[in-house]
Amino acid sequence: MKKTIIPLVVVFIATTFAMCTTKEKKEIGLQLYSVRDAMKEAPVETVKSVGEMGYTFVEAAGYADGKFYGMEPAEFQSLVEESGMTFLSSHTGQAVPDSSNWESTMAWWDQCIDTHVAAGVKYIVQPWMGEKGYNSLAGLKQYCDYFNEVGKKCREKGIVFGYHNHDGEFAELEGETIYDFMLRNTNPENVFFQLDLYWIKEGGKNAVDYFNKYPGRFKHLHVKDEKELGASGEMDFESSFALADKAGVDYLIVEVEKYDFDPLVSVEKSLEFLENAEFVRNTYAD
Repeated sequence: MKKTIIPLVVVFIATTFAMCTTKEKKEIGLQLYSVRDAMKEAPVETVKSVGEMGYTFVEAAGYADGKFYGMEPAEFQSLVEESGMTFLSSHTGQAVPDSSNWESTMAWWDQCIDTHVAAGVKYIVQPWMGEKGYNSLAGLKQYCDYFNEVGKKCREKGIVFGYHNHDGEFAELEGETIYDFMLRNTNPENVFFQLDLYWIKEGGKNAVDYFNKYPGRFKHLHVKDEKELGASGEMDFESSFALADKAGVDYLIVEVEKYDFDPLVSVEKSLEFLENAEFVRNTYAD
């Protein structure tokens, strides 16, 4: 039988093509608030579309009454996993209770935590405080104590509790910066901080300064721009990502709140920005 000789250049091209097509996907998640209208209108189709884009996990913003976007915990978890992603994190919460509604609020949290456990969620993040947290240090301390208690409840069930900032947390209150006060008055064992890179900039502070001052406290980064990631040209993501290990970062989560395109197009463009950025590693988790 006559032997067929394959030119080395053909082998080289085929090998290179195989390596490119099997390139490891970057571990990047999407906060589903970015596609909030689509999640109301067609949640199943929207989650599938997010998975097809190449996102590896999602963070929900649709928990209510023991369900996620109207679905039972196992149903929503299955949808996410069938779409090629994991259901990693969820935004939800309650205002700090007083003595009259402390027990009912803690009961709400017990159900909330159990529901998230049933959905396989690893993180619960409260993305807001009520006015009490911004009006006085006494009120802010109440929130810190409350978050410590909620975080302890979460930890006992295997979930990690965190807080997500906006720009208001970088205001001064009775001689203190609100965010710094929160970092100092919450227990690292019970509360982590999900730093929003856009809102800290809008608040007049620098993420790098916080990473150096409070190392290890920031398990998540919300990667956000004014609109699509990289579109404004004003966000210095690279310097923040360079200190990710010192900050304690395990996960990057894209959030887009304003758009130049259809929201689904905007979140895909934002993912492409991070996928093409050399300063973004494939993974940050240990």
